[in-house]
Amino acid sequence: VQLQASGGGLVQAGGSLRLSCAASVRTFSNYGMGWFRQAPGKERGFVAHISWGGGSTLYADAVRGRFTISRDNAKNTVYLQMDSLKPEDTAVYYCAARTGGRPDKSGSYDYWGQGTLVTVSS
Repeated sequence: VQLQASGGGLVQAGGSLRLSCAASVRTFSNYGMGWFRQAPGKERGFVAHISWGGGSTLYADAVRGRFTISRDNAKNTVYLQMDSLKPEDTAVYYCAARTGGRPDKSGSYDYWGQGTLVTVSS
């Protein structure tokens, strides 16, 4: 499984970005998909997860109500719509794929993308 994240960039506080993660895999719908982020000097942390069929989502408290995770299994792609961005959202964002374990734990994920940088200016 190969994951390619894209869509990062520089945005002002209050603005929006949409990240995409394209998966090169035959059975994309077998995987729960998550987004994590890592800010400079901090550990990688959970952002959001979506179940294999898209019917269940989970968000970190810091982003709930501002970020929306979605997926298109026909396109083998998962998205992260980020609204009302804050400077503290600045980080490298990673997408990842899992088949089991807790969705908010990085150790549950089997495959990781390369990351895309999001910078939010104040």
